[in-house]
Amino acid sequence: MIVAMAHPHLPTTEAAVTAIREIAREFHLEMTVTDDIGADRTSRRTSSGAFAVLDPDGSLPHEAYVELGGSPSVAVQVFPEDDATITVDGIAFADVPRDAVPAFLRSVHGGLAHVKGRFFPPGWWLIVPLPGDETYKELVPGASLTPWMSSRVR
Repeated sequence: MIVAMAHPHLPTTEAAVTAIREIAREFHLEMTVTDDIGADRTSRRTSSGAFAVLDPDGSLPHEAYVELGGSPSVAVQVFPEDDATITVDGIAFADVPRDAVPAFLRSVHGGLAHVKGRFFPPGWWLIVPLPGDETYKELVPGASLTPWMSSRVR
């Protein structure tokens, strides 16, 4: 059962990883985390100089890459800029607000996420609804669906 609730405020990457850890526990999923800390280690830092560890404002940016076991395959890359990219069975949802990550994962693992197809224009869409009428959808490229996606066709 998924409980509709407002997005919790996740002020840091570490808070987002903690929230993901709770969801992994809730759905009995294995979880691995890789942390990159410092401007010289994070993927999006272009404003800092070469070999700089801190951002120009003196902060220490923290980025995390989380993989969840089970089906579907899910990976979450949490960025210091308050957003994340969530990849579900190879379909990437970019620019998901960090605060929406827990609701997104609950929708995927709680059975709300689904696939819709159309004859014209042809294509399959992976749709992830969140509480509060917020919905994310991405085109599934090609004609083949993963077994998990096939079981979620509506």
